[in-house]
Amino acid sequence: MSENKLYLGREYDLKKGKITNQPVLYDARHLTTHGAILGMTGSGKTGLGIIWLEEALLQGIPVLILDPKGDIANLMLTFPNLHTEDFLPWVDVEGARRRGVSVEEYAAEEANKWREELAEWGITDERIRQLRQAAQFTTFTPGSKTGQPVDVLHFFDAPDLDWDEEEERLRERIGGIASALLGLVGVEADPLQSKEHILLSRIFEHVWRAGEQLDLPALIRLLQKPPFKQVGAFELETFFPEKERFTLARSLNNLIAAPGFENWQEGTPLDVETLLYSDDGRPRASIFYLAHLDDAQRTFFITMFLEAARDWLRAQSGSTDLRALIYFDEVFGYFPPYPKNPPTKAPLMALIKQGRAAGLGIVLSTQNPADLDYKGLTNAGTWAVGSLRAERDKERVLEGLEGAIAEAGETMNRRSVERALGALKPRIFLLHDIHEGAPLFFHTRWAMSYLCGPLTRKQVRKLAEKRESGEAEGQRSEEAEEQGGEELEGLSATPPTLPPEVPQVFLPPTVTFEWALQEYEEQSGRPVLAQERRLVYTPHLLALGAARMLDR
Repeated sequence: MSENKLYLGREYDLKKGKITNQPVLYDARHLTTHGAILGMTGSGKTGLGIIWLEEALLQGIPVLILDPKGDIANLMLTFPNLHTEDFLPWVDVEGARRRGVSVEEYAAEEANKWREELAEWGITDERIRQLRQAAQFTTFTPGSKTGQPVDVLHFFDAPDLDWDEEEERLRERIGGIASALLGLVGVEADPLQSKEHILLSRIFEHVWRAGEQLDLPALIRLLQKPPFKQVGAFELETFFPEKERFTLARSLNNLIAAPGFENWQEGTPLDVETLLYSDDGRPRASIFYLAHLDDAQRTFFITMFLEAARDWLRAQSGSTDLRALIYFDEVFGYFPPYPKNPPTKAPLMALIKQGRAAGLGIVLSTQNPADLDYKGLTNAGTWAVGSLRAERDKERVLEGLEGAIAEAGETMNRRSVERALGALKPRIFLLHDIHEGAPLFFHTRWAMSYLCGPLTRKQVRKLAEKRESGEAEGQRSEEAEEQGGEELEGLSATPPTLPPEVPQVFLPPTVTFEWALQEYEEQSGRPVLAQERRLVYTPHLLALGAARMLDR
């Protein structure tokens, strides 16, 4: 295919009900004005999304994919040889049973179907092989080791930026972290009105300005004993009483105490710059599989991811080419219309508004266009609209299309388009590109990836096991071991969280560091490496009482 051209399918003659021979070649650079794929279940929007991603990767464009339901992880399933045994582990066992055939027979049928359909659309084995070789494919599983884990809490680390020059950028990052954390513990927080959001943001800013790092245990301690006594014109206790702060601290502490929490701070750091290209220079297909998370965890990760992308975007220079693509599947609930305002909405809107100048494209996919923010939807320069049945969905799409087409100096026959949207067959879409004038109808090509439906955690684990051992990025724990050695057995780097009514005091050490070190080595029977040496606080309980005796 031509450079920068994405082969999406062929034009469709709606009157004749036939596919024409005219290929639809979409200019990748047009995605800098973003795109939307809209259509009800069964319209073929998942297939179109995967086709778009396949073509982008073939053009050397890195893609970052938010996959809430596990459908887009099918992008991992490309088989250049199209052998039955390639399909066998992934076919639907229930589908084979319904057809009355064995799983092996069903896999052979699927392999044959893919071979015939790809040939019909002019796609060779070699092109599938090119796709496999063009990019590095990784399925990330935040909060889990099923796939490649993600060190989400890495984003809490203070960036190496000057506060005088980057104050706005740093405060945006802090605000995003605060919103994501509060959402995870069930606190709906307005950045301007919520005392929880304001206090968290103040603590982060205080620590970062001091050039220090902040993790969750340290944040919990500082919530109980903030490093300042006043917030705005109010005393701290008036603004946010100690007992209420303890309630918030306890909620955050429950996150740390929950089984599996350590998985959120292991693996590949949530750093967009490193997620775009592999060490050998190939673009990456970074698929963030989120089907295993609950709603609060999913919202937390998506918020952190969007904030990380927003932070990366602000560091980029201008570009007219498509530098990277973010694909957000099933965006319903994360970008709702006013007055709803989940923590995912603000960073996503910022990426849509600011991405064009830096060459960052955003593609949103949903079966519920009426439940998307109208301003965000009308910012999309490319619309691919499949079959819609709900009247409110059709109305929202028609309003947006009319406005977008009018801006391009064209007119739209609203009635005919409305009729078409309710009667389109699967894999047939209306395509409107503001750079190309009048909209057209097209039929999507056959996907090179095997579309077997949402992947299960077991299947994702199977994919992860096939990765070459040398591909996995260094984990945070390994970095910590290199920098600071292993934790001493039985010791914790942070003190326990106590209720606010229990005072904590610390007695100053009365012996030299060298003497204490020698005593420890003698008692433990092991030498202590230089990087392991630290001050250890030993907990003691001190009870004081007063007694009065009256001797009669």
